Amino acid sequence: MHRKNHGTGKSRITVSRCARSLAVSLLLMATVSGCVRRRLTVRTSPPGAVVSVDNQLIGTTPAATSFTYYGTREIRIEKDGYRTETVKRRINPPWYEYPGLDFIAETLWPWEIRDERIIDVELVPQTLEPVDEVLSRADELRAQSRAGVVTAPH
Repeated sequence: MHRKNHGTGKSRITVSRCARSLAVSLLLMATVSGCVRRRLTVRTSPPGAVVSVDNQLIGTTPAATSFTYYGTREIRIEKDGYRTETVKRRINPPWYEYPGLDFIAETLWPWEIRDERIIDVELVPQTLEPVDEVLSRADELRAQSRAGVVTAPH
């Protein structure tokens, strides 16, 4: 018996190995897909203020929360003895979150990507007006209203 090898057996083995390698690679990428962890931290000076982000209480400073979407956030900070602060802060996406690249970063990239944002706020002590001034202004407004004079609020 004489056997002729036309090279087809070797080529089938090579194609089969390539297909198997590709399947293993795709399976590996699907199981070890990366993700982007986004975290927003609010710090105040002095610490210990109560913080809300987009009307959701996140805790006492320094306080942190995760977020999913980029955009403008409304941050409200309250502490006894200090003026309540409401800050609007725009959180822009990093370059790897632009359309097209975001699919790679969120799905195919095999490692975790961390996007940490920190917002620092200096609290201003609350100033109280002396009682005499408040009562004097109230008497003035009362007299003006009886006389029919309308004034703009301060």
